[in-house]
Amino acid sequence: MSDFNTIVQTVAVYLVPVLFAISLHEAAHGYAARYFGDPTASNEGRLSLNPIRHIDPFGTVLLPLFLYWSIGVPFGYAKPVPVDFGRLRNPKKQMAWVAFAGPAANFAMAFGWMVAYILLSTMAPAFAMGKYLIAVSLAGVSVNVVMFVFNLIPVPPLDGGRIVTGMLPDALSRKYASIDRYTPFVFALLIFLSYKGYLGLALSGVLQQATSILYAMTLPLRMLLG
Repeated sequence: MSDFNTIVQTVAVYLVPVLFAISLHEAAHGYAARYFGDPTASNEGRLSLNPIRHIDPFGTVLLPLFLYWSIGVPFGYAKPVPVDFGRLRNPKKQMAWVAFAGPAANFAMAFGWMVAYILLSTMAPAFAMGKYLIAVSLAGVSVNVVMFVFNLIPVPPLDGGRIVTGMLPDALSRKYASIDRYTPFVFALLIFLSYKGYLGLALSGVLQQATSILYAMTLPLRMLLG
């Protein structure tokens, strides 16, 4: 029962940050694609911050809950925003920018949550739910920082892999992009590495650095608040 209560409390804190992190990430891909000439996501109604449009029932809900319950690794995925790279004005170059838009959106949202955390930490005594809101804002920072760093891992089908694909010479680009066919195995490997702690260890320094940069960016606000 205590494990169940812990899961419920964790979901209550992380639910909103996770849903918005996913929604903004996917919508950013679509907006970037439309900017560079591909309206596919727009035509299919995916340029939305409504989480329902981006949730995959299995990948976003069932899989993360099952993995968190069983091995403590809440690994999941959203419904990918459709992008027809062939409709971009400069497909090879611009696919990298479309891919980067998702992690960039997470970094921006992490900054927003960091600002919220600083403001709430100052005003928390005035709110009945102050401690809960502070916990949610901290969750927002951590979720978005993790999504920013994780998605920049340079392996297809992750955004980092598509960025690398867009930067490589044509021959190497096609070979590197072919890793996409092994997507289930790539995800299985990432889950295994997360479960064993290797992935967290490998990314810990980058995660700390990204969080430190975000905190430094709030210096004017912290100085204003005294």
